[in-house]
Amino acid sequence: METGSPQDTGARGDGTTEPVWRGLPPGLLRMRRLLLVVWLGLLALALGVLLGLFAGPAWAAFALLPLALAAWGWVLLGRNWRSWRYAERADDLLISRGVLWREETVVPYGRMQLVEVTSGPVERHFGLASVQLHTAAAATDATIPGLDPAEAERLRDRLTELGEARSAGL
Repeated sequence: METGSPQDTGARGDGTTEPVWRGLPPGLLRMRRLLLVVWLGLLALALGVLLGLFAGPAWAAFALLPLALAAWGWVLLGRNWRSWRYAERADDLLISRGVLWREETVVPYGRMQLVEVTSGPVERHFGLASVQLHTAAAATDATIPGLDPAEAERLRDRLTELGEARSAGL
């Protein structure tokens, strides 16, 4: 499947169409894993020093718990990153995510009120941006995190254009 062009659907052999799904870039996974290692590594170091000084060297072994948590989190972050994907269809945008509890959000273009591209300092350092979609119903607001800034702007412009066209036709 080609994921570089903004195709609405892909044709299957039986005449039906399926959406062309796009995953999130690997930069988001790298950013989240680095933050995990930094914060839990600092916690392990501080815990080891404090327990070693105040409770004795044997208690300092409990500082390994945050490191075990980091190893578990490393795997979970990978699974979560792989679960995120989005697809542009003719009338709506699909966002799918979740490992244990799968969640798929369908946002009709005509219901979109605002499309924002945001990028905090850490995201900017990693060259990432997020697209946030606002609709009339607060429950259907959706976010696509960790996109390349050029893709986020392209998606924002396309969704805004399609949203204006669909709402004008209502």
